[in-house]
Amino acid sequence: MTAHPVAQETSSLGRTAQQLKRTMVQRLFSVFGGVCAALIFVMAVTGPFAPAALAQNNDAKPAEKAAPPGAEAGKDAQKVDEFAEAQHALTGPVGNPECVWLGRRVVSLLWRDDLDTAFRHLDLYDRFGCPSAHIQASFRCLILNGTAIDPKAADSLNARVQACWINPLAPPPNPAPAAAATSPTTNR
Repeated sequence: MTAHPVAQETSSLGRTAQQLKRTMVQRLFSVFGGVCAALIFVMAVTGPFAPAALAQNNDAKPAEKAAPPGAEAGKDAQKVDEFAEAQHALTGPVGNPECVWLGRRVVSLLWRDDLDTAFRHLDLYDRFGCPSAHIQASFRCLILNGTAIDPKAADSLNARVQACWINPLAPPPNPAPAAAATSPTTNR
């Protein structure tokens, strides 16, 4: 007896569907594997060049000129000279370089109303055993001499802080002579 023709057709469709499914899975894995292999190859070839390409800045900004090495050495020498001057002029721990640096920072920060940072520096200043009375005297000097500070020039503030740190009892500078007396105006 022969099998029913519809049953034969159903079983052959089942085998065909299984074969088709198996073939599609094999193709999927082979395509996926090929893409992965191509990606690995591309990354291996361009890997050393990729960071340089990503690090480029395409902004149209002018190139900043680096300070010449001599200028940097000059600034360091100036700082050393300032610390040496303070140590020579002041006696005791107030002339120590760490006290000078932290103290000047505290006075400068107080002048600029950055109280949180000033108090953090003041804690360090106290921790180094530096006298806090000198901070008070220097800040008083800075307030009394505050008219001589140009708010647009940072060096003006730094120079005044240094001068007040070295000699907090310095008299305030004489104000600029007043402009010539104005002639009385008449109404006509």
